[in-house]
Amino acid sequence: MTAPAGGWRQAISNPRVVAAMTLGFASGLPFNLPQGTLQAWLSTLDIDLKTIGWFTLASAPYTFKFLWAPFVDRYALPFLGRRRGWITLFQALLALAIGALGLQSPGEAIYAVGALALFVAFLSASQDIVIDAYRTDTLRPEERGIGSTVTQLGWRLASVVSGAIALVMSDLVGWRNTYLAMAALMAATALFTLFAPEPERRIVPPRTLAEAVTGPLREFMSRPGAWAMLALIILYKFGDAFALSLSTAFLIKGVGFSATEVGAISKTTNLVATIFGTVAGGVLFVRLGLFRSLMVFGLLQAVTNLLYALLASAGRDMGLMVVAVGFDNFAGGMGAAAFGAFVMALCDARFSAFQFALLSSLSTIARSFLGPLAAVLVEGGRFTGTLFGVELLGFTAAPLGWQNFFVVTFFTALPGLALLWWLRARVRAVDGG
Repeated sequence: MTAPAGGWRQAISNPRVVAAMTLGFASGLPFNLPQGTLQAWLSTLDIDLKTIGWFTLASAPYTFKFLWAPFVDRYALPFLGRRRGWITLFQALLALAIGALGLQSPGEAIYAVGALALFVAFLSASQDIVIDAYRTDTLRPEERGIGSTVTQLGWRLASVVSGAIALVMSDLVGWRNTYLAMAALMAATALFTLFAPEPERRIVPPRTLAEAVTGPLREFMSRPGAWAMLALIILYKFGDAFALSLSTAFLIKGVGFSATEVGAISKTTNLVATIFGTVAGGVLFVRLGLFRSLMVFGLLQAVTNLLYALLASAGRDMGLMVVAVGFDNFAGGMGAAAFGAFVMALCDARFSAFQFALLSSLSTIARSFLGPLAAVLVEGGRFTGTLFGVELLGFTAAPLGWQNFFVVTFFTALPGLALLWWLRARVRAVDGG
């Protein structure tokens, strides 16, 4: 992987890379609102941990977004081009849904809160489908590394606005006004879309909806080692996502920090560490290449889970919280930069919405479905996994406690790294291509 033509300073000033960053902000803004920030809201109302664990399933649309991605590959709205029209529509709907979520009272209408959280996540995932496809269509091959890096920067900046700043605002103006402010900011992100450039190359979309579904699957699965690559996508961030599935609840209910402390200190540390990690990841990506970046950054992500185990053992230690959150997000920022470039490199421009949505959806399986399991492992009890009312998995677990839980998550990260090593030749071929 070579540096972008003209150097990094020139790369980050060109309109394609700038659009990647600003749309990254638009993508990251709604992410926390039905998830981590909502966890904090529910935790301050003393809602039990198992209920909060089930609320993590609101992120399921991020896993299943590939199901409706073919529609945006096949059809375009009659304004702002093939991608930007859809982005603008989803941004408007997100603003309305976030505002409606803020008007609810979780203690009195928990099911309405759950339904709206799911709807916000659905719209957010839909926006991500088109933003990811737009970035894949517009960035030149030599700009993928820096494009992934600045996307992560924009995304993380927005996530701290809807995370750290939202938590602090909740103590000052209440949760309702906080969510209404986030809704107004979401509406303002449409300005990013209006000024984003169109792709340089003309891309012929699928001629039919059937082709939009079967074409990308047939193209991807015809590649050598396709199944193994899919497994790598699923497993690479598994341990990291498992550990963080209840991170906000852990800091508030497990260790005893207040919502303000989590917002002002933990989330600020999150932002600073992620920015430095993302920039470091982008710089090292150019020097290390794709495979070595994924391996080194993945190892760091696994090791940082053990810092949370140490924090769980030590208790309410502010300095240790800063260290654990800081190193975890530094490593996470590095890994996200490399992983984003990896997924972009795997996509065919004709089907970028569906392929990027499918691959990124597979990478969120742990984050979307392991929240309830994590809660049961921590506190003990009966876990039941059902599909359409049919029990597929059920067991009773003794309580591990937070410390042992985070040790377990370290070991769940190792299979993905072993698979990455086994596929190193294919990953290097993707990087060279």
